[in-house]
Amino acid sequence: MCGVIGYVGGKQAAPLMLDALEKLEYRGYDSSGIAVCGASGIQLAKRKGRLSVLRACTHDGADLPGCTGIGHTRWATHGEPSDVNAHPHLSRSGKVALVHNGIIENYAELREFLAERGYTFISDTDTEIAVQLIDYFYRGDPVHAVRETVNMLVGAFSLSIIFADYPDRMIAVRKDSPLVIGVGENENFIASDIPALLTHTRDIIRLGEYEMAVIDAHNIVVFDRFGEKVKKEIQHVTWDAGAAEKGGYPHFMLKEIMEEPEAIRNTVHPRIHTGDIELEIQHIPEAAFKTLDRIFIVACGSAYHVGVVGKGYIEKFARVPVTVELASEFRYNDPIITTRTLTVIISQSGETIDTLLALREAKARGSHILSIVNVVGSSIANESEDVLYTWAGPEIAVATTKAYSTQLTMLYLLALKLGALRGNVSPSEMETYIKVLEDLPAKIDGLLGERELLQRLAAKYFSSKDIFFIGRNLDYALALEGSLKLKEISYIHSEAYAAGELKHGTISLIEPGTLAVALCTYAPLLDKMVSNIREVKARGATVIALCQAGAQDVAAVADHVIEVPAGDWLVMPSLSIVPLQLFAYYMALAKGCDIDKPRNLAKSVTVE
Repeated sequence: MCGVIGYVGGKQAAPLMLDALEKLEYRGYDSSGIAVCGASGIQLAKRKGRLSVLRACTHDGADLPGCTGIGHTRWATHGEPSDVNAHPHLSRSGKVALVHNGIIENYAELREFLAERGYTFISDTDTEIAVQLIDYFYRGDPVHAVRETVNMLVGAFSLSIIFADYPDRMIAVRKDSPLVIGVGENENFIASDIPALLTHTRDIIRLGEYEMAVIDAHNIVVFDRFGEKVKKEIQHVTWDAGAAEKGGYPHFMLKEIMEEPEAIRNTVHPRIHTGDIELEIQHIPEAAFKTLDRIFIVACGSAYHVGVVGKGYIEKFARVPVTVELASEFRYNDPIITTRTLTVIISQSGETIDTLLALREAKARGSHILSIVNVVGSSIANESEDVLYTWAGPEIAVATTKAYSTQLTMLYLLALKLGALRGNVSPSEMETYIKVLEDLPAKIDGLLGERELLQRLAAKYFSSKDIFFIGRNLDYALALEGSLKLKEISYIHSEAYAAGELKHGTISLIEPGTLAVALCTYAPLLDKMVSNIREVKARGATVIALCQAGAQDVAAVADHVIEVPAGDWLVMPSLSIVPLQLFAYYMALAKGCDIDKPRNLAKSVTVE
């Protein structure tokens, strides 16, 4: 969840690292720090709060001279946000500094081990245990000390380490937490995510599980967990730094909403060939899809909501039962899995730790594994049997928008393909559905050009204390995401309810002035949704209704109506989510919230 940067080369490390950490602010953080190895040993600076505080106290890095360093933006897990708990952490000898992403689960046991050997601790973090453990094992050989330490750690972690005795070297090691190496000319880098590197290089190496890299300005040597050298492939990042910049928009979130049409085109077009869908699944045999008896969709957050929507499409077209599970609960539920089970894993980053661990559980029980991710070469992609990349491009805002939309589009494609393989979608039907998918980006473009109503509604209702999203069937599934989008960036309390359940308890929460957002795009239950709107209005609610164009029955009962193009039932959730994303954005904007970096949240959740 944290942002990590490391540099070794001929430039001053501190200013470079501060600039790179700015590129990682989107991951979410509550403190930041840098450590530089220079002529006088290791110097540290770290502060609670925004990176601007660290910049000010170091005079933009000028106070920490040296050409090797590590930096960090921390999202607190062990210990409150504070200067002391911020990373990097320094060993008691002053010879080792370390930054860490992840959680060390056996830190209490290791703390006791070190305390018995005379070590004391100044922070409340699990990370300080790691740096002191390296210090304990260090006898002049950094690689040996790091390897001995890693062998004692339990949990998910990536570590970046510098040693005062070796001022021209960094060491990096990872397990279950992302870390990439940037390959430059006479300089090299470490980072938790690619955007931090793009100003300097687009050539990267991804470390594998338990791999350790020893890095100087001219060499990168990678070892496996047994100490054997590993030959690593250098990957070239095809998107440039501009793709991770705002491009004139006030916020990344708005930019990424506006990019949804192109992102969906990039998801759909490579998969359409001569009137059919080709997913290029290479390792799961076609016969396995024809004999499936169950599908799990496993994900977290917005990706989970994608699965709730996608369940309806897969069951309709493939006629196989689908269970959507929260990744954080999946492996604790003793799931019933056979060799005829398909587990679909969804994660934007491909590094979500709960989802990665769920993947391993499903694989160990014999399930086929198909992942939907955005980041090529990520941990989930590497450990899956097959991968469907969404090609959404970098998503910087913490609140996902285009990643959600491209994941949903991928589930449409998967549902249709499974339906065809299982004999439930004819070639002529497939051609019709493909045309709908190909027309989707243009329809979203049209919606994006009509934002004035959403701005007016946000200006009118941004002071609301509670907002309820209601819908039925697919609209209820969509309401989950609409509600999450609003609460995570505007901090307004909102809940999503199945509209048919209102009378079974939750309608007691409706009182005069309560704002309800009623999703009315699911045509088979439109009459019932109109009745549900009447129910909440009778209790004093104000209703914003989202419906297909021309839905006069809805317009007659709602206070405000947001329309989406009528008729395209296959992609109606993709059309409907765009106004909900924009509504959340403009509500947060009206409240003056930090839209791209909402409080307490991180973009990539790499701790369980």
